[in-house]
Amino acid sequence: MPWSWRLEKGDGRTVDGGFPRETFTTQADAETWLGENWRGLADGGVDQVTLLDEDAEVYEMSLHPPQG
Repeated sequence: MPWSWRLEKGDGRTVDGGFPRETFTTQADAETWLGENWRGLADGGVDQVTLLDEDAEVYEMSLHPPQG
């Protein structure tokens, strides 16, 4: 099953423009890619990401530091 990230704004709208659609063979590969690319995504207007296993949502994560 392919793993992928859905790139989103803070309100959950999908960010489509300017980013290639990446797919991965394992969850670990997807998480490694995000670890290497999250700053560029955040700089490009992505606020949060959702990890997908095929079409099933696994978890959502903000690309911004915690407020507090």
